[in-house]
Amino acid sequence: MTIDIRVPSPGESITQVQLAKWLVSDGETVEKDQEIVEIDSDKASFPIAAPVDGVIKILVQEGENVAVGAAIATIEQGKTTAKNAAPAKEVPLTSPVARNVPIVSPLAEKIMQENKIKREEIKLVTGEKRITKKDIESFIKSKKQGTESHQISREAQRKKLSTLRLKVAERLVAVKNETAMLTTFNEVNMRAVLDIKKRFNDPFKEKFGVGIGLLSFFTKAVTLALKDFPQVNSMIEGEEQVIPGFVDIGIAVSAPKGLVVPVIRNAESLSLAEIEIRIKELAVKARENRITIDDMKGGTFTISNGGVFGSLLSTPILNPPQSAILGLHKIQDRPVAVDGKVEIHPMMYLALSYDHRIVDGRESVSFLVKIKEYIEDPFKMLTEGEDPIKILLDL
Repeated sequence: MTIDIRVPSPGESITQVQLAKWLVSDGETVEKDQEIVEIDSDKASFPIAAPVDGVIKILVQEGENVAVGAAIATIEQGKTTAKNAAPAKEVPLTSPVARNVPIVSPLAEKIMQENKIKREEIKLVTGEKRITKKDIESFIKSKKQGTESHQISREAQRKKLSTLRLKVAERLVAVKNETAMLTTFNEVNMRAVLDIKKRFNDPFKEKFGVGIGLLSFFTKAVTLALKDFPQVNSMIEGEEQVIPGFVDIGIAVSAPKGLVVPVIRNAESLSLAEIEIRIKELAVKARENRITIDDMKGGTFTISNGGVFGSLLSTPILNPPQSAILGLHKIQDRPVAVDGKVEIHPMMYLALSYDHRIVDGRESVSFLVKIKEYIEDPFKMLTEGEDPIKILLDL
């Protein structure tokens, strides 16, 4: 029985996707639930798994655009290939075991001709009896690695931009053209948070299964500061300003296919530990290209941590239709004045980019100062900004 593998709908309004990468070869035996291909849409990347066991026949090549619902492969249910029947053993094509002339795929043949490669130069896996594009590319790569140290190359590589990358580029340009984006800066002393992390990381990890990260502190601080400055959590819709009564925090993550911003929903209702667990879940999904459309829907405010790459200072770009984004940066020991004395402290620059059409300078600067206060004195997070000593003294 032949089963069609069709492109599922990745979300409303998406009618076309790009076939990013085949994870199996044409004619290979696949197992049920095995991931066989990666698909790119303009919002996310996602894998497609085999619905049954059998032998796959690939109908669409990598890099091609296909319509949602189109068949990209078929699986002959119940069949197996020779390579699955016996262990593979690499032998030269000229050996007695492999003297039967192998099949060369049309694309592989073309690449061999272009690069003047003889069949005798390619090693083959017993039982395969087929030279594929992947075999040729691997051979060319290994050959280049052996000679590149003795040659100076003037070649340039060209590759098609993914649908996701094209969409990100389009949105970034639109933000610059359609908003009145402005950035305000401040710096924060990270000593208190780092001391908490050093002191409690082991018992925290033992209890919750994750370590204490910096993003969770900033996420918590943002949710509290937005209570005082809800305009920073707002957005423009037509001629109206919409101010949500909740905080959905987008966490900008650099994934293999490009920037993605999965969302922590109702972050204002989560504890620091719950935030940390959710951040880890989303980060793992992003690295493994498993982020879905639902993971990225919505979002009222975004946090971007360029510090993990060593960035000392930057102006983050808004994530529309949101009106603000907080940029975190590298922690660096710097001399600071404390009570009239110069001391060395772990300092971080903060950057808040905002849409000046609906967020004024007073609100944006005050919001960023409030973040600074929460991070430098984390105990205030328990009292939503009030001095704990004043509460103790009923003042």
